[in-house]
Amino acid sequence: MGFCTEDEYEEFLRLCPEFECALVRSGIVLIKYWFSVSNREQDRRFHARALERHKYWKLSPMDLESRSRWAQYSKCKDDMFFHTDIPQAP
Repeated sequence: MGFCTEDEYEEFLRLCPEFECALVRSGIVLIKYWFSVSNREQDRRFHARALERHKYWKLSPMDLESRSRWAQYSKCKDDMFFHTDIPQAP
């Protein structure tokens, strides 16, 4: 969605493991969590937000656009996990 260029993305994938290793070497215990919601569940949540007056404000244009990119986001997430799952910081 234009958050970064392809070069910036590749640089992130290259630098992230180095940064994490530096944190671990300095004595920091690095614990990584990833919260994931299935496409079906995300669709259900978005529909509920759109229909409920007290929740519809939670839907931004970016949220709505992201629904059409769920598969692309999932692939990027898998790529990020592949590049950042290192022995020092799994």
